[in-house]
Amino acid sequence: MNPRRAKRILLFVLAAALIGVTAKEGFGDAWVSQYTFASAPAKKDAAPKQAAPPAAQQPDSVMQPKPVSLSKRVTEYHIDVSLQENAHMLQGEQSVTWTNPGKQPVSEMYFHLYPNAFRSKNTTFMRESGGQLREDKATSDSTGYMNLLTLETTEGYSLLPRLHYVQPDDGNPSDLTLAKLKLPTPVAPGKSVTLRMKFEVKLPEVFARMGYSGDFVMAGQWFPKLAAYETAGTRGRATEGWNAHQYHGNSEFYSDFGIYSVKINVPSTYKVAATGFQAKASIVDAGRRTYQFYADDVHDFGWSASPDFVYSEEPFSTEGVPGVRIKLYLDPLHAKYKDRYLHAAKSALAKYAQWYGAYPYTTLSVVVPPKGGNGAGGMEYPTLVTAFSAENDNPGYDLERTVVHEIGHQYWYGMVASNEFEEAWLDEGFTSYAEDKVMESEYGVAPNLPVEASYMTDPAPLKQLSWSYHDNSHYAENVYIRAKLVLVGIEKQVGEATMRKIMRTYFQKYKFKHPSTADFQRVVETVTKTKWNDYFSHFVYGDEMADYSVASIHVTPVKQGGKTEYENVVLVKKTGGSVGPVTVILHFADGTVMPKVWDAQDSHVQYKIVHGSKLLWAAVDPQNDNVLDNKHINNFLKADLAEKTRTRWSVGLTKLAETIFSSLAW
Repeated sequence: MNPRRAKRILLFVLAAALIGVTAKEGFGDAWVSQYTFASAPAKKDAAPKQAAPPAAQQPDSVMQPKPVSLSKRVTEYHIDVSLQENAHMLQGEQSVTWTNPGKQPVSEMYFHLYPNAFRSKNTTFMRESGGQLREDKATSDSTGYMNLLTLETTEGYSLLPRLHYVQPDDGNPSDLTLAKLKLPTPVAPGKSVTLRMKFEVKLPEVFARMGYSGDFVMAGQWFPKLAAYETAGTRGRATEGWNAHQYHGNSEFYSDFGIYSVKINVPSTYKVAATGFQAKASIVDAGRRTYQFYADDVHDFGWSASPDFVYSEEPFSTEGVPGVRIKLYLDPLHAKYKDRYLHAAKSALAKYAQWYGAYPYTTLSVVVPPKGGNGAGGMEYPTLVTAFSAENDNPGYDLERTVVHEIGHQYWYGMVASNEFEEAWLDEGFTSYAEDKVMESEYGVAPNLPVEASYMTDPAPLKQLSWSYHDNSHYAENVYIRAKLVLVGIEKQVGEATMRKIMRTYFQKYKFKHPSTADFQRVVETVTKTKWNDYFSHFVYGDEMADYSVASIHVTPVKQGGKTEYENVVLVKKTGGSVGPVTVILHFADGTVMPKVWDAQDSHVQYKIVHGSKLLWAAVDPQNDNVLDNKHINNFLKADLAEKTRTRWSVGLTKLAETIFSSLAW
């Protein structure tokens, strides 16, 4: 166990002690393979079916097409790229065809040039991130760029003079991550335009999802990529147009679905992991090897390469997973954990397919970066995910949790394809929610929701631009944890079976569709046949939590029928949004326990009870069913403490808890 992990667990335990809970581990192509798989229904919560032993070498195999289009294929990329390993450069050329999906002529296009985020310290990404993403920090060599060398029509007409960098989000002239191209001729509805370009990329020392670490290379967001063009009605949009943003410190990505055919040239000793599948046998010439990959119905393409990968592969099939080749590209330090990686991948695929819907692709690749390469770790691309790097020779459940989480992204980021610029919670929150379900089902690792709720020291609306959050910690607290708690809060009210139906209905209705927050709310309301405006207003569009407290207890002796009895007055308050009825427990000196159920429709409730003995204490929500309560410290109150003492004690513990949780932020 590394020191950082040990510190986290210690702090979790301390924090849990403060709020009266016990901390638990784990805080949290459309083508057919050459293989033939036996498909059988999976039993509920059954372990994934084992398959054939792994292959020792990365195979060369050719796939057969399946003539089914799962998405509206707006883009088609044909890319040739060569890795210049000594210079840490990519030399590429691509042909990209864009088909106008709208009803209006389009006279301009937008390209994301993401590697320019690392061009200087003055880019928008570097300014906002401070050169740090999660626990990964940029080094002095974490500089990089993308240069467009040529840009022309199929007739050879140069369009470079028409290309201009734009900064629609913040006006930062030093930011070159988004470029606008004025077309010589508008593209009519349903018609296409093809552009050819050559480009070069200087890879940074690995940071923020891309770069190099020794001989290891992670190419994420590495090619000039068209922005997403939204038609009217998409995500509630009134008029069609481009959804184009710069690369921000907190933002991830959003693109249209399409087809990718990519040739990757590397030294002959390198193995390559990539989105999609290897479409033909690799070619070796003059000490270099060229791989060709193909993927369709995806909206991005990532790849990784290293001469040190320990490659392993197994076919896997189960209900909803008709035939997938799971490919592992392991760092040698983690080669002995092959079975753990495979089990995590199979478990995740099986559960997500069972719960939400079929996994339609024929491959899933898992890349484990080397020690020092964690800037490439914990990231998702279509049909390819990266685990955290092999920093630790004795990893705990973080190994499985990261794989499970990133494979969850194949659903909410990959197929549902939410807009991560503007509604990141629809990906990260949903994936975090689903991840917890798999970890508990397959590994018995349950989330400690009261501890995670106590993380919420600065709640913010979930439906907002990713860069509107104060920093990465604020973004992570809300978009990952609070968003997950909002989903669990719905589940607490409707039950697990109905929540499963909500999630499955949402996935099935909006896969390959780019839905919005409003689309999800409509699904919730359709399935439950109930309006959820208040809940979404408070917790999704608003910044509220749902804090309940025992505000005061007053005990007064009274005479009744010649006997001394006690008038016990308890005031319970609600601060923030409502999550439905809540339990209140009153405990008296004679052992009497009196439960109450408050509907929590008003801001407070007062209980006045005359009883033969004094009230000792009162508690609201004693089982912590209200997962959006971020101040459990005020849920309990003793009757025999003076008011001044009670107040000082409560405030002191609150400040201590805030200090602990701020030190745990991402």
